[in-house]
Amino acid sequence: AGIEKWVIDSCGKIKYMFPKAHAAAYVISAFRIAWFKVHMPLAYYAAYFTIRAKAFDAEFMINGKRVVEEKMKEITALGNNAAPKDKDMYDDLELVYEMYERGFEFLPIDLYKSHSTKFQVEDGKIRPPLNSIAGLGNVAAESIYQARCEEPFECIEDMQARSKIGKSVTELLEKFGCLKGMTKSNQLSLFI
Repeated sequence: AGIEKWVIDSCGKIKYMFPKAHAAAYVISAFRIAWFKVHMPLAYYAAYFTIRAKAFDAEFMINGKRVVEEKMKEITALGNNAAPKDKDMYDDLELVYEMYERGFEFLPIDLYKSHSTKFQVEDGKIRPPLNSIAGLGNVAAESIYQARCEEPFECIEDMQARSKIGKSVTELLEKFGCLKGMTKSNQLSLFI
């Protein structure tokens, strides 16, 4: 077929040769991502945080640019002693900082409005999911989400029973203000 020997030898040594079509697909994908980042930034950030964020921690990321800057300085000060999770968080913090610089904000995490695992665009802002609370994993977040979709919670005890969550998860939700206005139990006191 007239193929030179070096091409045949290379094919025997290289398991995968990067074709031009593959490279073109990556470039097209990069253009699409850039277009969304410029023209539909909230959709871009919501999708990025949902799919790509490795260590999104609502405690540091949804409370404004100053908190983000402080956490970034803290991780930078650790230098080579920074844990892998801190390095992953730093990457997420950079994008959150960029988002704040562009004038976009987060809404608070809400027991009834936040999705279990997806960031959502709402009223020109981004609402973080329940699982963005450090310590509240995907299983607990999904359990709370499913229980609340069935019917509203009557009280904190009802939420714990129906969602099958413990005291530690309840404390995390309280810390983020998700349980404001909810009573501990639905039993009436005899001594009102």
